[in-house]
Amino acid sequence: MYKACVFAGTTEGRQLAEFLAAQGVGVTACVATEYGGELLTPAENLTVSAKRLPPEEIAALLRAERFDVVVDATHPYAAHITESIAAACRAEGADCLRLLRAEGVTPEGTVFVADAAAAVDYLKETEGNILLTTGSKELPVYAQLPDFAERVWARVLPMDSSLASCREAGLKPAHILALQGPFSEELNIAMLRTVGARWLVTKDGGGAGGFAEKASAAEKTGARLVVIGRPPQHEGLTLAETVTELCRRFALKPRPQVAVVGIGPGSRGAMTADALAAAEQAELLIGAKRMLESVARPGQATEDAIAPEKIAAAIAAHPEAQRIAVLMSGDVGFFSGTKKLLPLLADCETRVIPGLSSLVTLCARLGKSYEDAVPVSLHGREHNIVSDVRANRRVFALVGGTDGMRKLCADLASAGLGAVRVSVGERLSYPDERITSGTAAELQSGAFAPLSVALIENDAADRSVVTPGLPDEAFQRGEAVPMTKSEVRAVCLAKLRLSRGAVCWDVGAGTGSVSVEMALAAARGEVWAVERKDEAVELLKENCARFALNNLHVVPGLAPEACRDLPAPTHVFLGGTTGRAREIIALALEKNPSVRIVATAIALESAAELTGLMKEFDFTEREVVTLSVARSRKAGPYQLMIGQNPIQIFTMQRAGGDG
Repeated sequence: MYKACVFAGTTEGRQLAEFLAAQGVGVTACVATEYGGELLTPAENLTVSAKRLPPEEIAALLRAERFDVVVDATHPYAAHITESIAAACRAEGADCLRLLRAEGVTPEGTVFVADAAAAVDYLKETEGNILLTTGSKELPVYAQLPDFAERVWARVLPMDSSLASCREAGLKPAHILALQGPFSEELNIAMLRTVGARWLVTKDGGGAGGFAEKASAAEKTGARLVVIGRPPQHEGLTLAETVTELCRRFALKPRPQVAVVGIGPGSRGAMTADALAAAEQAELLIGAKRMLESVARPGQATEDAIAPEKIAAAIAAHPEAQRIAVLMSGDVGFFSGTKKLLPLLADCETRVIPGLSSLVTLCARLGKSYEDAVPVSLHGREHNIVSDVRANRRVFALVGGTDGMRKLCADLASAGLGAVRVSVGERLSYPDERITSGTAAELQSGAFAPLSVALIENDAADRSVVTPGLPDEAFQRGEAVPMTKSEVRAVCLAKLRLSRGAVCWDVGAGTGSVSVEMALAAARGEVWAVERKDEAVELLKENCARFALNNLHVVPGLAPEACRDLPAPTHVFLGGTTGRAREIIALALEKNPSVRIVATAIALESAAELTGLMKEFDFTEREVVTLSVARSRKAGPYQLMIGQNPIQIFTMQRAGGDG
């Protein structure tokens, strides 16, 4: 077993000692007080020495134990301890690493002084109350201030020795703040305001020492910082660098415990007990900045990362953290990055903790059930929500962007769905939560938060037509542009056997009547309407807009050249090929050998060509249907049946297709 001695006078030192012990390294952790020892979590391989060690006792300990490594993780202000450890290591030939803490960022107007005596000299020339956060050891120095007992409040550890030092220095009991950190920015602000402090005296303890929270609190309350300057720092390593080096030396391969935590809508109050516990116990918290601000405890290490790759990189960059919580908005299985993150964490022990989704939260606020709601996301992605709203009584939508919710309502209104009811939830679970309800037409001019959610209710959905064959009058038509008529269209669509996620080509699309019905049927798929005539292209665009179909794409040009860059189709409809049927079918089969093709022919020559192509390309499914349609027309007092041109419908597909 490897042996390490860690002088663990800091948060980082305690974290390092606990990490090494958990990896099976025999650790002796040296702290100056019994209280410091109590802060260490007991472990099988961890021995704690809780007393002050003079230089000769440090040397004796190193001589007796012959540690493989000694780590000096003492406080950056404890220069004499660092010197004693270094001297003992030199004398005993022990390998010593220095773990350094990064300096904090100070606000404008900060006063820097060399030591406590210099702080006193500066403060003598000032007025106003003073909050000391430098501990109890140097209180006798600050007692030299005029009106010390009236001006000074001291925040010290809740220990008998600290309280005794306060009394000996002459502090009033009401001026003693005996508390154990870490302290949040809010708590620092409250203390500064309670004592009416104009000055906050501190040492730069870095991130783990709560310096950032103190600096921010001083800035927000108008108190000025007086920072005791650090002693010169020798070269050393960060905590992450120290862990990486020791893992290399001891051949350690730690597997951090990573909890992927669904935090619900966002506030701490909306988190489950399991989620809160995982976040509280984590040594490192990773997530979006707004989540970290809401969830992180004072002094907790955090990393601002959202993309799965950046989250995985943050975990890898902190080998010292063995308990990590990754914060996910809402629920981990509801449009969450969890799905993409988990495969990147193969070297970690992972567990997934669910949270309240925004769907659950909004419906609870509205007093409505959600078992029939269709969830969709418009946050950072394109989706044809109009089709969903047409077909379903309830649709729940996650919406992103400064204009996202307004655009959603406007799209519904322009598609003839302005009467559907929309309930918008903003900042759910926060004090400024807002829920707005109205019709899509009423809300299309509203202003909503960039991240909002909506429950859309369409009572008419159950009455919407689902069979193919829309009336011809539903489409914008032109004099010189042909259109596949309703009855023929219905049969062709039936023969195509479209799926909801189908990828379709409509070649020779004309007015786009088949394209539109393809897009309506393949609501989660894509339709590419290819048309060479300019007038027809404009009609296609008009009909696409009329039905609000964002999954229908108009492709001007002549097939097959216009189809070469299109995605591989699952279904192809050939309404007009200008004599290029063979080339178009060959390209479609090249992209997808199992593509299902339906083609129509009126001319006998076209029918003969398609018959030959079915044999040439060796389709295993070959079907030809001749469709004759007659429509009634009024002639005086009578209704006469007027026959239309017979049309032949060819269906072809090779074995292994989905049709």
